[in-house]
Amino acid sequence: MPTNIPDATNQKAPARNIHRRELMKLTGTGIAAFGAMSLGNLTFAKAQDMSNGANNFYTSDQVTLQKVTFKSQYQMNVAGNLLVPKNLDRNARHPAIVVGHPMGAVKEQSATLYATKMAEQGFIAMAIDLPFWGESEGEARQIVSPDVYAEAFSAAVDFLGTRAFVDRNRIGAIGVCGSGSFVISAAKIDPRMRAIATVSMYDMGAANRNALNHSLSVEQRKQIIAAAAEQRYSEFEGGQIQHTGGTDLELTASTHPIQREFYDFYRTSRGEFTPAGVSDQITTKPTLTSNVKFMNFYPFNDIETISPRPMLFISGDQAHSKEFSEEAYRLAAEPKELVRVQGAGHVDLYDRVDLIPFDRLTSFFGQHLAA
Repeated sequence: MPTNIPDATNQKAPARNIHRRELMKLTGTGIAAFGAMSLGNLTFAKAQDMSNGANNFYTSDQVTLQKVTFKSQYQMNVAGNLLVPKNLDRNARHPAIVVGHPMGAVKEQSATLYATKMAEQGFIAMAIDLPFWGESEGEARQIVSPDVYAEAFSAAVDFLGTRAFVDRNRIGAIGVCGSGSFVISAAKIDPRMRAIATVSMYDMGAANRNALNHSLSVEQRKQIIAAAAEQRYSEFEGGQIQHTGGTDLELTASTHPIQREFYDFYRTSRGEFTPAGVSDQITTKPTLTSNVKFMNFYPFNDIETISPRPMLFISGDQAHSKEFSEEAYRLAAEPKELVRVQGAGHVDLYDRVDLIPFDRLTSFFGQHLAA
């Protein structure tokens, strides 16, 4: 971690004078989140690695896709892709599942794949864009707001539970990567989510406060917070909005293996998707001044109060993020289950259909959203 960052608390040395690359390293969930973990067991991703059935943009002739929007409690439009089995009896009421995308992604990345696959199994499923991302409302774009993110899941339940063909007593939720922590936050105060599954979960609070393996010191954390606070002065006075973390735009000889893993998904045809009105130079990157809001985000506090509603945590046994699923499982009350997917890394479970345990998700929701 860089330690030569200028004093960002000095009004005579505003954040705009701090070298941007140093800020990028010290903020967000980029290199800062990778910490000092051992590289010995990590492999370098190859560009456009489509092995193990990588199929992020999968479509199915068994389901229909409808674009929908609905209001959150904050009166912001949330956008969704609603996937419905073609043979669905719309005169009956059926179970439904809301799916959230990875942090920094949009619904077309991983979430719609999951929703499509679950719809093939007979569920009504809806992938949503978190507010400030994708087609959902929110300005400035790509702002971090954990409470607003969690509210989007409850708003999705509002929408699904008022459809004539949905049984509002049988609604579940899936959160992929960062959305795993957002859906837990939502479920703690929204008992209408009757069954909750997370996949390759990131606790976005812990990842920003501590980095992986608790490798970020409190002093480094304070530097990040101070730099972001100083940047607010620049932006308040009309300066350019700065972004942080996210996925590198190019690979170099020194690119960290975890960045290579994300690059293979977000920066190649395997999973790259640029929403309308957003530059492809800043996709995946939250705004610098808002990203520190994750420091106050503690989704696992009181996770045990979700019980007796069931929770399923799915993680690759090779995933750099597995500590978060393991910690959530440790803290959660019964009924709970932790599934470790053999040979899978973190990003593998975004789109590699030969590794993602859709059969386990189907049985979990089939059992716990049964009539």
